[in-house]
Amino acid sequence: MPATKPSKTKTAKKQTVAKRAPGARKDFSAVFTALCGLLKPYEDRLVLKTVSPGYCYLESRTPTYKNRPMFFAAVRAGKNYVSYHLVPVYACPELGKRISLALKKRMQGKACFNFVAPDRELFQELEQLTAAGFQKFKSLEYL
Repeated sequence: MPATKPSKTKTAKKQTVAKRAPGARKDFSAVFTALCGLLKPYEDRLVLKTVSPGYCYLESRTPTYKNRPMFFAAVRAGKNYVSYHLVPVYACPELGKRISLALKKRMQGKACFNFVAPDRELFQELEQLTAAGFQKFKSLEYL
């Protein structure tokens, strides 16, 4: 009978992951809190939804597209970083022209910015970009 490789079982896989887990997952609570603070000024005009711990988003109060609310922005804590999603940057490409090179380095895709640590300068720029996006969506009557 030919020799075969022993297959890895789920138990072996769990043990391997468990060995790496301590210290591998970083605490991003400061980043998450700071990015959620960027959404605070809009909570009175939009609806804040908290899907689960580590994930919240803003959407319009009334349906605007296909009889559904318009998604505006979100903050999501992941395993390796915290993401800030700003839909107006995707929907209105002219907003992307005002993004600095430093903030562009944090971009993943067309409207997502990833952070592993708080960055006051970049968060201030994101705050301004969020305000510009809100005004743009408001002028287009999306919000």
